Amino acid sequence: MSNIKSAFKNGKAFIGFLTAGDPDLKTTKECIIAMAEAGADLIQIGIPFSDPIAEGSVIQNSNIRALISATHIENIFETLKSVRTKTDIPVVFHTYINPVFNYGYEAFFKDCNNTNVGGIIIPDLPFEEKKEIQQYTDKYNIDIISLIAPTSVSRIRTIAMDAEGFVYIVLSRGTTKVGNEIITEVESIVKLVKEVTQIPVAIGFGINTPEQAKYFSQIADGVIVGSSIVKIVEKYGKDSPEYVYDYVQKMKKAIS
Repeated sequence: MSNIKSAFKNGKAFIGFLTAGDPDLKTTKECIIAMAEAGADLIQIGIPFSDPIAEGSVIQNSNIRALISATHIENIFETLKSVRTKTDIPVVFHTYINPVFNYGYEAFFKDCNNTNVGGIIIPDLPFEEKKEIQQYTDKYNIDIISLIAPTSVSRIRTIAMDAEGFVYIVLSRGTTKVGNEIITEVESIVKLVKEVTQIPVAIGFGINTPEQAKYFSQIADGVIVGSSIVKIVEKYGKDSPEYVYDYVQKMKKAIS
């Protein structure tokens, strides 16, 4: 069992997202520590990729900035080793299958285990094809986090029954973004998931205000916030950790 479960043990979980290497890995490290100190329960770290098809323009641009700053998987793992001297907050990676494949499945998940990364989210790896990496994630105790979108209705129970770590329910039918377009059937999706699994459920894609965070935390076990945090990093750059801290603290307070 990974350490992800501990993120949900003390009430509603706040899950924050950062793109590794935006604007540089030193700032990423400082932001991770700031988020942990501000009350985040789990941190989702995006591995920059040249074609992040599930992301909106905010996170796409953060990927570009990270790649320009020469961010590679190897130095992301080195950064996480350094982070682990400061905090043991649960971490999951958010990436695409191509970077993992190129790194090598065995090497990648072994390094995840060595840096206490508890799970991975791969938007372009269909549920039916996750067996491609399952032997390695099982070997190194890494949870494959399942995504359930409003378009997944006919498969919700199937995906949820096989879920690990937590179930990630996607609010928007489009890409990740800051906005107010929230899908109303989320309550029924959560209900269906809860009927077949005891694994925690977190909601994300589009949550950016304390009011939204509070509302969705009453429906699910946790909320996921990405684009708003990435926008703070985009605005403040190397000075962003203190602003990320303030934002995360405010959002965590809203769901507590």
